[in-house]
Amino acid sequence: MMAGKGHIAIFGIKYFPSRGGTSRVVESLLRYLKDEYTITIYCYEHPRATVNIPGVNTVTFPEPKVKNFGVFYYFLKCLIHVLTKGNYDLVHVHKTEAAYFAPFIRLRFPTIITSHEIPYKNNKWSWFAKIYFHLAEWLFMHVSGVRTSISKTQCDYYEKKYRKPVLYISNGIEKPSIATDPDINLFLNKNQIKDDFIFFAARRIIPIKGCHHLIAALHQINYKGQVIIAGDTDQIKQYTTQLIESSRGLDLKFIGYIDAPPLLNALIKRATLFIFPSEIEGMSMMLLEVAMLGTPIICSDIPQNKIILNDEHVLFFQSKNPHDLANKLKYAFENKALMQAAAANATDFVSKNYSIESVVSKYINLYNRHITPKRTHEYTKL
Repeated sequence: MMAGKGHIAIFGIKYFPSRGGTSRVVESLLRYLKDEYTITIYCYEHPRATVNIPGVNTVTFPEPKVKNFGVFYYFLKCLIHVLTKGNYDLVHVHKTEAAYFAPFIRLRFPTIITSHEIPYKNNKWSWFAKIYFHLAEWLFMHVSGVRTSISKTQCDYYEKKYRKPVLYISNGIEKPSIATDPDINLFLNKNQIKDDFIFFAARRIIPIKGCHHLIAALHQINYKGQVIIAGDTDQIKQYTTQLIESSRGLDLKFIGYIDAPPLLNALIKRATLFIFPSEIEGMSMMLLEVAMLGTPIICSDIPQNKIILNDEHVLFFQSKNPHDLANKLKYAFENKALMQAAAANATDFVSKNYSIESVVSKYINLYNRHITPKRTHEYTKL
């Protein structure tokens, strides 16, 4: 299939280049889909947006200063452009919060919408926001077009709740790029990071990511080694303050959000253990990436994790239970060879079962089933 056979618009993404989460998932897909279709993505203005992935077109709007209503207004501007200037064969909407706009997009174009999470299960949101997300989910299930989800547990949840199927297409993982030794050594020296460290990383440091469970567990075993926490700590400042206060007595460093994937991957690879204590997930790209890098993992036993990996790949602890996590940490320290063997199993399993190529193939098949017949006139120049 040659590029240009169909023109696909990507709606619902904010950050391009990616800042993690859904935008990272989509960015990985576009590196491959651009060779099969003409791709246009709607995103926030960024100096590198137009050159981020050569061959991917962009329609950009300023990032709103007000987060909540500002995001809705940004999506509204994207919608107006889609309806008045878009000339697409199919529009792929990402995230259920964008489902408010999908019914209007369907007036002109075949529409696929993908759920990446169930946001109202995240306690960071107010009651009003949760109502907003509940309504978005209803629209996703009833009037938004062809429905997919990156999580098997979410598909099961939707089918049980609404008696309607949602197609499961998992996230896919690329071979991770890793920073060079001089670059990573410079970063380690600058941040006074030792060679032997435990690592925790998330796009946002918020309660559902479970960092507080890790800190509590480390205190229980009187851990003296170094612990590195990477992620944006500005999301819920009160929570960050609590983490800092509770970490007193530990050799723990907050190093902020690492926006360069090669650098983050190099840190993961250098870590002796990666701790993933999330209370809620969709389908974690972070978990897949750590597995690909071969670092031993201790993670929570939530269904979203256990459906990806099993006991042959990672060491599970009971979610929200710092005491059980403390016991698993002690086990990992005492059985390093077994942890390394499990990590090798995880790398092999993820590379065979969650490759980006297989996921892209599923999307291509889906697009080709729903794309409109190719128009004979040229695409509108954006």
